Amino acid sequence: MNVRRRWFACLLAALMSTAAALDMGAPLADPAQQALYDRLTKEVRCLVCQNQPIGDSSAPLAADLRREIHEMVAAGQSEREIKQFLTDRYGDFVLYKPRYGGPAALLWLAPALLLLFGGAVIWRVVRRRAAMPVDLDDDTGPPAAD
Repeated sequence: MNVRRRWFACLLAALMSTAAALDMGAPLADPAQQALYDRLTKEVRCLVCQNQPIGDSSAPLAADLRREIHEMVAAGQSEREIKQFLTDRYGDFVLYKPRYGGPAALLWLAPALLLLFGGAVIWRVVRRRAAMPVDLDDDTGPPAAD
């Protein structure tokens, strides 16, 4: 029985620590600012989890980022200014939808370039095969029926 209580206490402590890391701050007074804050917490990637927005992450770094964004929005900074601050500090990886330009431009253009390259290869193969002569006297075909 003593072991069960210890496991239960550990489980309870783990659940309480993750709940404490979530955003428990007061909402912003201005609904437009609150909407901006909510949108940013969904668009900014958690640098610890990397596959989760900071609004859903229980990592302490995500809580710090939420608090920082909350303060910036409350101070009246624009979405562009906040995103610029985050990308200057953490790089383009922090945004789920990185800015177009620079090294990220290749990532944005890669699917179209690969599609064009694949289409050119297929077109060239089809044209070559269409220009090849057809040998009707070839004996490698199926055997004749007797």
